Amino acid sequence: MLKTITIRTHGRDDMVDISSEVADAVRESGVSDGTCTVFTPHTTAAMTINENADSDVQADIITGLNALAFEKMSFRHGEGNSPAHIKSSLVGCSETVIISDGRLVLGTWQGIYLCEFDGPRSRKVHIQIQ
Repeated sequence: MLKTITIRTHGRDDMVDISSEVADAVRESGVSDGTCTVFTPHTTAAMTINENADSDVQADIITGLNALAFEKMSFRHGEGNSPAHIKSSLVGCSETVIISDGRLVLGTWQGIYLCEFDGPRSRKVHIQIQ
């Protein structure tokens, strides 16, 4: 099953927890045991799995990526968003999660995040369940 969702981001840099949307897609699929791949087809966004219990973690991730000081560098790309492209490449555009007994196998504190590096925007996320 392939499901596409649209997520609205709220800042230039943002991390949006989409765990519940992904879990809903798994339930809809009826797949009991398999894998779920979550992919964003954007070159200035990314996907990651990280802590969802303390929102300070997401803020710290963004702070850490920004501390790499890409914004202070000179780039040739004319749109002025090369730092967002670099962050996207570092974080990656997809995550794969195991499905067992019809549920995502995530750690107690883990959530699935769409990472925005060039927002705010509307972003597509493809959820492939096998």
